[in-house]
Amino acid sequence: MNPRIAPIRNILIVGGGTAGWMTAAALAKAHEGTECQIHLVESEQIGTVGVGEATIPSIAQFNQMLGLDENELMAATQATFKLGIEFVGWGAEGESYIHPFSTYGKGLDNIDFHHWWLRLYNEGKVPDLEQFSLAAAAARAGKFARMAPLTEAPFDALVHAFQFDASLYARYLRTYAETRGVRRIEGRITNCKRRTEDGFIASIQLEDGSELSADLFIDCSGFRSLLLGCELGVGFENWSHWLPCNRAVAVASENPGELRPYTRSTARAAGWQWQIPLQHRTGNGHVFCDEYIDEDQATEILLHNLPGPALGEPKVLRFTAGRRHTFWEKNCVAIGLSAGFLEPLESTSIHLIQTAIQKLLALFPSRACEEEKRRIFNQRTVHEYEKIRDFLILHYWANKRPEPFWRYCAAANIPDHLAGKLSLYRETGHIFREDDELFSVPSWLAVLHGQGIRAHGYHPLTMKLPEQELIGKLEEVRGGIQKVVSALPRHQDFIARYCASLR
Repeated sequence: MNPRIAPIRNILIVGGGTAGWMTAAALAKAHEGTECQIHLVESEQIGTVGVGEATIPSIAQFNQMLGLDENELMAATQATFKLGIEFVGWGAEGESYIHPFSTYGKGLDNIDFHHWWLRLYNEGKVPDLEQFSLAAAAARAGKFARMAPLTEAPFDALVHAFQFDASLYARYLRTYAETRGVRRIEGRITNCKRRTEDGFIASIQLEDGSELSADLFIDCSGFRSLLLGCELGVGFENWSHWLPCNRAVAVASENPGELRPYTRSTARAAGWQWQIPLQHRTGNGHVFCDEYIDEDQATEILLHNLPGPALGEPKVLRFTAGRRHTFWEKNCVAIGLSAGFLEPLESTSIHLIQTAIQKLLALFPSRACEEEKRRIFNQRTVHEYEKIRDFLILHYWANKRPEPFWRYCAAANIPDHLAGKLSLYRETGHIFREDDELFSVPSWLAVLHGQGIRAHGYHPLTMKLPEQELIGKLEEVRGGIQKVVSALPRHQDFIARYCASLR
């Protein structure tokens, strides 16, 4: 059969963990009723990174695609709900702001809400931005509920993501995938064979001497990038001059009490510390740059700032921010850390796995792995990585901290895309979402305003509304949010009622 129309009959996923089992589950769901066989090879001797415990709201789309029950999933993964991320000390020491998942108010007359707010805020006539976010207010109050759209309210309903145990999520998806025919193979890869005519990967060899062939290979081997990087020789674009953190030390701790419906990121002298509250523990980590602090010092800072007693020994992870030059080469697609790494500052690691899977399904190839499909996949993935990269750079660049690490970050020559966004916002208050980039206007606004970057202008058409009428509309938003939050149940009570773990 002509390979340009021959269907894929065998898929081999190299590596398990979150990336491998998310891929296996999605491919198994998509290929139900076909003759395609899916195998996943992994070794219990090789550990996974296992720190990707916080997500963003798009994860709900992935879970819905698989038909997962949210309450059951949360109980199985010891999950809590997440309404956003609190950033502590990123502007200056002692300052705090929340990047919420839902919007600020609602726009009026097709003009974004923040322009109406800016008109009065610049004159000192309305409270700070955070008071106009339902998600931020609920997060601060420790409240949560699933909400239907608020069609009559001048603000949007809560949008949520999850904070879960990534290893338990992978285990849950493994059961899902194996139930649908995915076969797991235990083993370590020792060699690859390539086809002489086109350089496509033909098979991999395992330590026990067995050989596994496939039409399509998915590289989920983590930082090692065994197939895309090592075998196919795809290079790596280093972004450490913009994102200099290259180490993380991580440890779990006992929960201190109340389960917060948000992740906390606290700036430290040479990096930042995360806290992610789960039902059974709190995930903690200290991301840092080893040019400004050594691993022992970083570990000491982490252990000194845990919310409860440690539940094990800290583990050190080493990484470089950046991406592979291409992500789909020949008949191999890299998904997860084998494709690139952007530190977990905005919880995008699992999202990048998810979108790679979605693009692969949308562009699913024949055995020829059509060049145009590969080109589109690579082009869209480069765009996605670069726009997320710029959003992360903003956090570092906009700091006001005095330490040498932070002064280096503030002095960096930022990418043109980011510089353009900053210039436009400062001058006019406008923020444009470009080409379906991940982070929308409210997200950019949260970080820009939260870290002290001020807009000097606003949309000129906001002047058509009389000042007192506008003050009344903004007060309606703020007052309505306060009423809704007061009526919401405690986050911890909601979990206990609907999705508590039985462990």
